[in-house]
Amino acid sequence: MSGSAESGAVDAVRFATVSAEPIAVEQCIDAVSRDHAGAVVSFAGVVRDHDEGKGVTALSYTGHPSAQDAIEEAARQIAAAHPETVVAVAHRVGDLVVGDIALACAVSSAHRQEAFAACSELVDLVKQTVPIWKEQLFDDGSSEWVAALG
Repeated sequence: MSGSAESGAVDAVRFATVSAEPIAVEQCIDAVSRDHAGAVVSFAGVVRDHDEGKGVTALSYTGHPSAQDAIEEAARQIAAAHPETVVAVAHRVGDLVVGDIALACAVSSAHRQEAFAACSELVDLVKQTVPIWKEQLFDDGSSEWVAALG
């Protein structure tokens, strides 16, 4: 990637963060909104109350120390692959309950097709490359570790 493309990708990333603090999709939307964007596409990965027929009460996310660098790199890669976009992404770590947002992102672009594609690719890339794991806590008292990678 050339220096100017790298610089453009960095400028197009409003934020990319891993945090124990609650996150809101609205923060991502506000960060990427701009006057010439005809489309803003957002995603919220929310803790649901079930998985494979078992009742889920909570999730506990644990991030590797490199998770912050990895989420920043994922955001830069998407911005570089879709140069007309602006992106923002956040992933929570720590203890979350049903209804909490674990992953939030937004992408803006002049046109919807580019924004949808970039947002979908961003979610996939974060899940594939950011070293965060989750422990699911079930309503029967059992738990299960699930790799968030892949």
